This record gives sequence, C-alpha cells and structure tokens, in this order.
Amino acid sequence: MSQAPTFHDKAALRGEPSYVWRDGQDRRLEMVREAAGERIKGQILEDGCGVGMYVRHLSPLGGTVVGLEYDHPRAVEANRHAQHILTAAGEHLPFPPNTFDLILSHEVIEHVQDDRAAITEIVRALRPGGRLALFCPNRGYPFETHGIYWKGEYHFGNVPLVNYLPHKWRDRLAPHVRVYTRRDLASLFEGLPVSIIKRTIIFGAYDNIIARWPRLGRALRAALHFLERTPLKIFGLSHFWVVEKRMR
Repeated sequence: MSQAPTFHDKAALRGEPSYVWRDGQDRRLEMVREAAGERIKGQILEDGCGVGMYVRHLSPLGGTVVGLEYDHPRAVEANRHAQHILTAAGEHLPFPPNTFDLILSHEVIEHVQDDRAAITEIVRALRPGGRLALFCPNRGYPFETHGIYWKGEYHFGNVPLVNYLPHKWRDRLAPHVRVYTRRDLASLFEGLPVSIIKRTIIFGAYDNIIARWPRLGRALRAALHFLERTPLKIFGLSHFWVVEKRMR
C-alpha cells in the first residue's frame, strides 16, 4: 500500500507556493500589473496557482481571474480564496485557443514534466496581443532553493553552489527541479509566435531575514535590489520575462 506524499515530497516535486502575503509578493504583483497594462482588466489565468494567494490579490484589479493548479489539495485550498479554480496539468490547459489577455506563471515551469509543452500551451491560450508574465529560477543564483537529494534522501532548504556544477552533476543532486539561463529560456519560445517585451533578473525580498533581523534584512534587500540595475543582476534569484503573443 503506497503512502500519501509528505510535505517534503511535495516540496521536492512541486515547490512551495506562497502561503503568506508580504513585501516580496507585493513587489512581484506590481511587476505583473505594470507588465499587463490594461490587460489586468481582462481575462487572466494564473497557471500553477498554488493555494491561491496571487489569484486572491489579482481578483480585485478589475479582471476575471482563473487559477489552475495540478495538486488537488492545493486547488481545494485555493478555492477558499477565489471562485474560479481548476485542477489540470500545465502541459494540457483545458481552455480553447485565444482565451486570455494575461497569463501569470509564477515559479512553476521548473516543476512541470515538459516545460516546452507548458510554454507552448500558454502561448496557445493567449489572445493575440495577450501577455505572459513569467517568473522562474535563475541558474546564476548561488543557492539551490528547492533542496537536493543526497544518497537517496531529500534534504529541504537552500544549498549553496549546486547550480554552478556541470549539468550532469547538478541534475543528480536536484533532479526534481530545473534552473534556467537566459539561453535556456529563449529556447522554450523558439519558433512560437511571440515577442519578448522584457527580460531581466531580480533578487528576492528576503522577508524571512527582515522578520528576524529587521535592520540587517532591510540593508541586504536594499543592496541586492540596487544590484538589479547593474551587470551583477546575473546572480539574482529569478528571471522575470514578459512575452507577448504576436498579432496575426
């Protein structure tokens, strides 16, 4: 008889969604709003909505927001915060073509079985002129934030320098999650009818550090956010891309 997946099993396979709303989430929401423009009042999909925190905060902005989540218990939790939550895989979106004005993919594609298929589905579901706001892990960040497997056992947490190893070794330690270079991301969109509107790399908000050591944490956040305006942003936590489906 198989056992139900543990907290750490889910953390390994699907990552951990946002359970609380703090400065880091506020900042990313504002980035999404800026990327969307008037699309924020249209048809919106969060593809991989976790427990529904972004769906909840997108909903008051004027659009009709749908959340899609692969993990059923998380989808049930998300349904407490929003009316339109579906359970499905990102590689097979249950929507007709040209449905959405905006799709948010927030730290999700690194967990799906086929990231190219997931991106292709997103583009299919966007209306011409619609946009994807995409956040995903940067390979240049000095820590692997999704934990590693060592001697067959999963260890949750931030592990330094794993992502700097050659792919063969890195993927043995972290077979459960991908990280991306700029070139890796570009390859996912190759041949698709899209234009890249924005691509950058951002650091985190470090809310956990600020909660424990406020002065140190705020100084760290300010310093790293300054680096986002310099070439040193290559060491940032996440890619942020805005991709628009071309008009026909």
